[in-house]
Amino acid sequence: MAGTLLCGEDCRLTNMPSLKDIDCMGAVLSSFGVKISKNGDIWDINPRDIKVVKAPYELVSQLRASFFVIGSILSRLGTAQVPLPGGCAIGSRPVELHVRGLQAMGADVMIEHGVVNASIKGNKKRLQGTNIFLDYPSVGATETIMMAATLAEGETTIQNAAKEPEIVDLANFCNSMGAKITGAGTNLIKIQGVKHLHSTDFAIIPDRIEAGTFLVAGAITNSQITITSINHDHLVPVVAKLEEIGCKLIKESDTSLTIVPGELRASDIETLPYPGFPTDMQAQFMALLSLSEGNSLVTETVFENRLRHVAELKRMGADIKVKGNCAMVRGVPRLSGAPVMATDLRASAALVIAGLAANGTTIVQGLQHLDRGYENIEQKLQSLGAQINRIYDYQG
Repeated sequence: MAGTLLCGEDCRLTNMPSLKDIDCMGAVLSSFGVKISKNGDIWDINPRDIKVVKAPYELVSQLRASFFVIGSILSRLGTAQVPLPGGCAIGSRPVELHVRGLQAMGADVMIEHGVVNASIKGNKKRLQGTNIFLDYPSVGATETIMMAATLAEGETTIQNAAKEPEIVDLANFCNSMGAKITGAGTNLIKIQGVKHLHSTDFAIIPDRIEAGTFLVAGAITNSQITITSINHDHLVPVVAKLEEIGCKLIKESDTSLTIVPGELRASDIETLPYPGFPTDMQAQFMALLSLSEGNSLVTETVFENRLRHVAELKRMGADIKVKGNCAMVRGVPRLSGAPVMATDLRASAALVIAGLAANGTTIVQGLQHLDRGYENIEQKLQSLGAQINRIYDYQG
């Protein structure tokens, strides 16, 4: 969605999920004067007449990804003003790498009163291609720099780039508009700048984290579940860890996968940038390991505040001890239903699937987090036989 701002023509995005984060990003685009029409999972986006270059704080503060518009707006219009971002409180996630990348391409960047002000230096009309080395393979910084470089003058290289499937998808999207990006999915991405981009009709990749969450839901409830419309390659680390824990995964077709649960056993997990184990699956697997026989060690290396769901799982009877960024999980025979509070997006999913396996009733509060990343999750779980309902007037 941020990438559409690079284009002066209509863009169509399909396979778009109905999520609060997507609606928030749509509102950010609309604030620039972008015209949007929706029909189910199809979004038609008309970014021809961008009227303003400043994103509204009340929207950017809700969604970190909305900060990524800075690269597109700056590269297309020569100036951009974007507030520092918000989102889940799972870590500091600074924007220094974004800023340094833009500065290396010839942008003046100042942060005043919580707003990042960026403009192209001097008499230059376009950002300038350059070599950029990222201190850390940040997904967001890779995306921001890659989008900014599509309309820059000359070639930009990003070394130590993030390799996530979402990076590849964004590159494919930009290329479908006429960008010249190579190397996405490796640690070296090259972007040959072009003067303008054209319209496109592009289908978004399936959500690998939603797919992984449902696989864990099958494992934790001892249920055989088939998920469809997936990309197997994106799920390799999740599938490998489920097999290590004791599940069998059957590739039914090129786009479907069946989980056959087995006796759950302990396993150690360390979150890492792709293709390592995804931090966005850590909480769900911790719920699973809570019911797996033996002792497991979960090490979170990506975000420093991403173990806050431990306290809520312990309310349900999980045996977990935390020291620094590590959690020692000793499997217990059963969990018990309890009122719990979601602390972030993936924690909310972990608590829901823990509740599916727990004895008694679990009440999960903080569903505003869940709705950011899962479309109709209760209806999907109901279709699998789960006894789950959303309570709209719960008073605690």
